[in-house]
Amino acid sequence: MMTELITSFLLLLGAFLMLLSGIGIIRMPDLLTRMHATSKAGALGIGIMACGYMVFYSAETSLVVRALAMIVFVIVTAPIAAHVLARAGYFVGIELWDRTVKDVIKERYDLKTRRLGSAPKLRDDEETY
Repeated sequence: MMTELITSFLLLLGAFLMLLSGIGIIRMPDLLTRMHATSKAGALGIGIMACGYMVFYSAETSLVVRALAMIVFVIVTAPIAAHVLARAGYFVGIELWDRTVKDVIKERYDLKTRRLGSAPKLRDDEETY
């Protein structure tokens, strides 16, 4: 009885977080904030649902190991995939939200060479040390 309650709670919580992720796709104003909503809430929702799966099938070791592998895979790949997609979107010219406060990539990206540096570009009057 207790196992079913814990499983139900985890599945409902995970489904709620994935619902929030879906709402974030619709409500957020630009690509970068949409990617943030989907990668954070979606990955956490899937992870919590997999935890519910592990609780329900806790007697079968192979299923628990598979669920753990899935959690690790999602937690590792979701932020990387979101980063790559958001960066690609930025470089193909997707407009940022008009209320974006700071564009860090713009400070580091050279339009002539199409290279992204790790430090801000220097102005013509600045020197390197």
